Amino acid sequence: MRKNKTVAAWLAFLGGPLGLHRFYLHGLGDLPGWLLPIPTALGLYGIQRMQQLGQDDQLSWVLIPLLGFTIAGCALKAILYGLATPERWNALHNPSAAPDAAPGRTGWPTIFAIASALMVGAAVLMASLAYSFQHYFEYQIEEARKISQ
Repeated sequence: MRKNKTVAAWLAFLGGPLGLHRFYLHGLGDLPGWLLPIPTALGLYGIQRMQQLGQDDQLSWVLIPLLGFTIAGCALKAILYGLATPERWNALHNPSAAPDAAPGRTGWPTIFAIASALMVGAAVLMASLAYSFQHYFEYQIEEARKISQ
Protein backbone atom coordinates (compact mmCIF):
# COMPACT_ATOMS: atom_id res chain seq x y z
CA MET A 1 0.00 0.00 0.00
CA ARG A 2 1.40 3.39 -0.98
CA LYS A 3 1.68 6.01 1.76
CA ASN A 4 0.30 9.41 0.81
CA LYS A 5 2.15 12.47 2.12
CA THR A 6 -1.03 14.55 2.44
CA VAL A 7 -2.83 11.86 4.43
CA ALA A 8 0.19 11.48 6.73
CA ALA A 9 0.39 15.24 7.29
CA TRP A 10 -3.29 15.52 8.19
CA LEU A 11 -3.10 12.45 10.44
CA ALA A 12 -0.08 13.90 12.25
CA PHE A 13 -1.86 17.22 12.71
CA LEU A 14 -5.32 15.95 13.70
CA GLY A 15 -4.59 12.54 15.19
CA GLY A 16 -0.92 12.79 16.06
CA PRO A 17 -1.39 12.82 19.84
CA LEU A 18 -3.03 9.42 19.44
CA GLY A 19 -0.26 8.09 17.18
CA LEU A 20 -2.46 7.77 14.08
CA HIS A 21 0.21 9.03 11.68
CA ARG A 22 2.70 6.51 13.08
CA PHE A 23 0.26 3.63 12.59
CA TYR A 24 -0.49 4.81 9.05
CA LEU A 25 3.18 4.95 8.08
CA HIS A 26 4.69 2.11 10.13
CA GLY A 27 1.81 -0.22 11.00
CA LEU A 28 0.22 -1.23 14.28
CA GLY A 29 3.48 -2.66 15.61
CA ASP A 30 5.04 0.81 15.91
CA LEU A 31 6.10 1.40 19.54
CA PRO A 32 6.24 5.24 19.35
CA GLY A 33 2.71 5.16 17.97
CA TRP A 34 1.55 3.27 21.05
CA LEU A 35 3.49 5.57 23.41
CA LEU A 36 2.14 8.87 22.03
CA PRO A 37 -1.26 8.60 23.79
CA ILE A 38 0.45 8.45 27.20
CA PRO A 39 1.49 12.14 27.45
CA THR A 40 -1.80 13.05 25.77
CA ALA A 41 -3.80 11.22 28.44
CA LEU A 42 -1.63 12.63 31.24
CA GLY A 43 -2.18 16.16 29.93
CA LEU A 44 -5.93 15.62 29.77
CA TYR A 45 -5.81 14.26 33.32
CA GLY A 46 -3.95 17.43 34.34
CA ILE A 47 -6.72 19.58 32.87
CA GLN A 48 -9.30 17.52 34.75
CA ARG A 49 -7.33 17.89 38.01
CA MET A 50 -7.10 21.63 37.57
CA GLN A 51 -10.85 21.88 36.96
CA GLN A 52 -11.55 19.89 40.12
CA LEU A 53 -8.81 21.17 42.44
CA GLY A 54 -8.15 24.65 41.10
CA GLN A 55 -5.09 26.36 39.71
CA ASP A 56 -3.04 25.75 42.84
CA ASP A 57 -2.68 22.04 42.08
CA GLN A 58 1.04 21.62 41.39
CA LEU A 59 0.71 18.24 39.67
CA SER A 60 -1.52 19.79 37.01
CA TRP A 61 1.26 22.33 36.34
CA VAL A 62 3.44 19.44 35.22
CA LEU A 63 0.80 17.39 33.42
CA ILE A 64 -0.98 20.03 31.33
CA PRO A 65 2.14 21.08 29.35
CA LEU A 66 2.65 17.42 28.36
CA LEU A 67 -0.50 17.68 26.27
CA GLY A 68 0.58 20.97 24.74
CA PHE A 69 4.07 19.77 23.88
CA THR A 70 2.67 16.56 22.36
CA ILE A 71 0.25 18.52 20.18
CA ALA A 72 3.02 20.94 19.15
CA GLY A 73 5.41 18.07 18.36
CA CYS A 74 2.82 16.34 16.21
CA ALA A 75 2.09 19.61 14.41
CA LEU A 76 5.82 19.91 13.70
CA LYS A 77 5.83 16.36 12.35
CA ALA A 78 2.89 17.29 10.06
CA ILE A 79 4.90 20.25 8.77
CA LEU A 80 7.94 18.05 8.14
CA TYR A 81 5.84 15.48 6.31
CA GLY A 82 4.22 18.15 4.17
CA LEU A 83 7.52 19.83 3.28
CA ALA A 84 9.27 16.60 2.26
CA THR A 85 10.18 16.48 -1.42
CA PRO A 86 8.37 13.84 -3.48
CA GLU A 87 11.69 12.07 -4.06
CA ARG A 88 12.48 11.89 -0.36
CA TRP A 89 8.94 10.93 0.63
CA ASN A 90 8.69 8.15 -1.92
CA ALA A 91 12.20 6.87 -1.10
CA LEU A 92 11.26 6.59 2.58
CA HIS A 93 7.65 5.43 2.42
CA ASN A 94 7.10 4.12 -1.13
CA PRO A 95 10.44 2.60 -2.15
CA SER A 96 8.95 0.60 -5.02
CA ALA A 97 7.33 3.70 -6.56
CA ALA A 98 8.92 6.16 -8.96
CA PRO A 99 10.69 9.07 -7.24
CA ASP A 100 8.07 11.55 -8.45
CA ALA A 101 5.03 9.28 -7.87
CA ALA A 102 1.74 10.92 -6.92
CA PRO A 103 1.69 9.87 -3.20
CA GLY A 104 4.70 12.10 -2.53
CA ARG A 105 3.51 15.16 -4.39
CA THR A 106 2.47 18.38 -2.69
CA GLY A 107 -0.97 19.77 -3.52
CA TRP A 108 -3.30 22.31 -1.96
CA PRO A 109 -4.60 19.89 0.70
CA THR A 110 -0.97 19.34 1.78
CA ILE A 111 -0.36 23.09 1.91
CA PHE A 112 -3.49 23.58 4.03
CA ALA A 113 -2.25 20.85 6.39
CA ILE A 114 1.12 22.60 6.71
CA ALA A 115 -0.45 26.03 7.32
CA SER A 116 -2.96 24.66 9.85
CA ALA A 117 -0.29 22.73 11.70
CA LEU A 118 1.95 25.79 11.78
CA MET A 119 -0.76 28.05 13.20
CA VAL A 120 -2.13 25.64 15.78
CA GLY A 121 1.22 24.12 16.72
CA ALA A 122 2.84 27.51 17.34
CA ALA A 123 -0.14 28.73 19.38
CA VAL A 124 -0.25 25.58 21.52
CA LEU A 125 3.50 25.62 22.07
CA MET A 126 3.49 29.26 23.16
CA ALA A 127 0.48 28.70 25.43
CA SER A 128 2.14 25.67 27.03
CA LEU A 129 5.35 27.58 27.66
CA ALA A 130 3.48 30.59 29.07
CA TYR A 131 1.39 28.36 31.34
CA SER A 132 4.46 26.51 32.61
CA PHE A 133 6.54 29.62 33.27
CA GLN A 134 3.66 31.52 34.86
CA HIS A 135 2.95 28.80 37.39
CA TYR A 136 6.62 28.17 38.06
CA PHE A 137 7.32 31.83 38.85
CA GLU A 138 4.12 32.21 40.89
CA TYR A 139 5.21 29.22 42.96
CA GLN A 140 8.67 30.73 43.44
CA ILE A 141 7.18 34.04 44.62
CA GLU A 142 4.86 32.24 47.04
CA GLU A 143 7.76 30.23 48.47
CA ALA A 144 9.84 33.40 48.88
CA ARG A 145 6.94 35.02 50.77
CA LYS A 146 6.69 32.03 53.10
CA ILE A 147 10.42 32.15 53.84
CA SER A 148 10.44 35.91 54.51
CA GLN A 149 7.56 35.71 57.02
